[in-house]
Amino acid sequence: MDGTNFRRAIARTRLAPVAAFPKRLMRVAKHDARVISVSAKWLLTSREHHNYTYDLTKLSREHLAWFVSVTCDVPVKQVRTYLTEIEEDEPLRQHIEQATAASDRRGLADRRVRYARRIGWYAIVRATRPKHIVETGVDKGLGTCVLASALLRNAADGEPGRVTSLDINPEAGYLAKSEPWASVVDLVIGDSLASIKALDRPVDLFLHDSNHSTGHERREFQAVSPKLAPGARLLTDNVTVTNVLAEHAEKTGRRFLAYRETPAQHWYPGDGIGIAW
Repeated sequence: MDGTNFRRAIARTRLAPVAAFPKRLMRVAKHDARVISVSAKWLLTSREHHNYTYDLTKLSREHLAWFVSVTCDVPVKQVRTYLTEIEEDEPLRQHIEQATAASDRRGLADRRVRYARRIGWYAIVRATRPKHIVETGVDKGLGTCVLASALLRNAADGEPGRVTSLDINPEAGYLAKSEPWASVVDLVIGDSLASIKALDRPVDLFLHDSNHSTGHERREFQAVSPKLAPGARLLTDNVTVTNVLAEHAEKTGRRFLAYRETPAQHWYPGDGIGIAW
């Protein structure tokens, strides 16, 4: 009996789990060694403790392009152009690096600029040309800068817009307080639900990225519903944790789709984008 037939014979006996154990162990060990290596490198080189930043794998970036193409009804080639725009925006990149280095919070932030799924936010804004975006949850303002950069490009094309960025932390948004990005940003400090209820103009694009509890996320979508403009889109940065936006979409007669990112060379499994339209 040759080796192949012998292995097949063993596979049909009670010894199969024992015989397969060394190979299974090697596969697990190889996987864990890679994860430990990536994690150790991150611990030694990164300063971040939350809102992790990273690049996407090439495959994940391509899936993101198709996600935006389908949900915004634009050709995927155009979406790829938008993704390249934000990735090659050198003035924004230099600003973020310099502002991070000068910030009081530089001890908890990486200077290297990596947008992850936020390039998808940018592409959605470029594709849909919203007049008014509302973003809840700002932190240092990286995502706000990405949204503002898209709005500035839209304005150059003759379709201006603004982003209202809501956060309860008075120190939030330091990256978005410089020109030209600040020229299209209204930073509001306070409770997101109260701030949403106080909005005085229709919302074309709403992004939940604040308190990620299920109850709060649900209350934000409920609060913004009467403020939405016709054809408005709803986004959540919490799609890998809750099903809130999908449930809201079903109740309100919208379509829903989710994208999950894959970080390149990072221990964190990634977040995603949920969109209802």
